[in-house]
Amino acid sequence: MDDMIWDAARRWKEFLDDRNGTDPLELTCRIMKITEEAGEAAQAWIGLLGQNPRKGVTHTTDDVVGELADVVFTAMVAISSLGADPRKAIHDVVAKANGYLPA
Repeated sequence: MDDMIWDAARRWKEFLDDRNGTDPLELTCRIMKITEEAGEAAQAWIGLLGQNPRKGVTHTTDDVVGELADVVFTAMVAISSLGADPRKAIHDVVAKANGYLPA
């Protein structure tokens, strides 16, 4: 990922720190925001499949992709908010996941 993405996560963390503080409740809300965004991704997928008979097809693949990207970015901000480096955290989890793949 290019530096703009990492910089944006840092800037959003700083913005939220300035606006909302950094107490445990605020950090809890930032972590819970990931679940909210994941729910929106699930809602978009349900809308893509037309699984709500009352609404029919309401979303596109692009909508789902956008919502999933929201999940990733929101998690990056939460990681940064916990004092960790999101770039390192993502690198470490990818290295771990790659270790499960057959050689």
